[in-house]
Amino acid sequence: MKQAVMVRPGHIEIHEVPVPEVGAQDVSICIQRIGICGSDIHVYHGKHPFTSYPVVQGHEVSGYICEKGDAVPDLRIGQKVTVRPQVVCGTCRQCRDGQYHICEHLKVMGFQTTGAASQYFVTHAANIIPLPDELSYDAGTIVEPLAVGVHALRHVPEIQGKHVMILGAGTIGNLTAQAALAMGAQSAVVVDISSKRLEIAQQCGITYQVNSSDVHDPNIILQHIKQMIGDDGPDIICDCVGIQPTIQTAVAVARKGIPIVLVGVYPGEVLVDLALVQDRELKLLGTLMYKEEDMIEALDMLSKG
Repeated sequence: MKQAVMVRPGHIEIHEVPVPEVGAQDVSICIQRIGICGSDIHVYHGKHPFTSYPVVQGHEVSGYICEKGDAVPDLRIGQKVTVRPQVVCGTCRQCRDGQYHICEHLKVMGFQTTGAASQYFVTHAANIIPLPDELSYDAGTIVEPLAVGVHALRHVPEIQGKHVMILGAGTIGNLTAQAALAMGAQSAVVVDISSKRLEIAQQCGITYQVNSSDVHDPNIILQHIKQMIGDDGPDIICDCVGIQPTIQTAVAVARKGIPIVLVGVYPGEVLVDLALVQDRELKLLGTLMYKEEDMIEALDMLSKG
């Protein structure tokens, strides 16, 4: 079968490799679609902090089951599926507590272990998320990135009726904003420097868009947002970019006592005004990936449109 291998940053080769064997508890997926994540692009440019080469990418995927092991009774040949792309140890404290998404020895398919960029991909049946027959393969690739937004928002005690500010209108920012609305937020405000991304956000029904391309003062951004949602400003802030200016903006505009969820993948150390964090009793919340229930909720959102 054919397999796409990134042998070094910026260079992908198509290799002929053996079709992988299917164990008793495994399934083989005939891959139909693969999404390209922002993290994949970091890998392509050699800037992902936790990936080495060569690597087979592909973690936002959809396809159908073409073979299954003898110990997999609850899945069927031909069934549409996506994959939860986490390989965990099952024995560390986090895994024992049900927090396997932050496993001490976590490996992510397409980064620290083989991804799905091949004609056939074999994984343990426990990693399979069945898709409804009526859901397209394209939509099936969205389950994984949407689950990132769902999981991020679950760190916040209450979404219902809140105003959520999202820094970054890329795929993850857009989907986090849509997830917030689906979870009952009163409004979602996305901030970005790209007019194209903000236009897409509007098309997707995200409540408000703020173009910050010419704005260097966080207070001016906050003024724009207050004109849209009221003088209290946002109740929740999600940084879906993960760079110095966005986390600085988040801390600068945050009302006292509110949560800031760190969704974007930061390239390394960034400076944060911890005096402001402490004085305003802000809550900086790290979030990583998702759990199976987040993917199932994401799938439910997609199924409802």
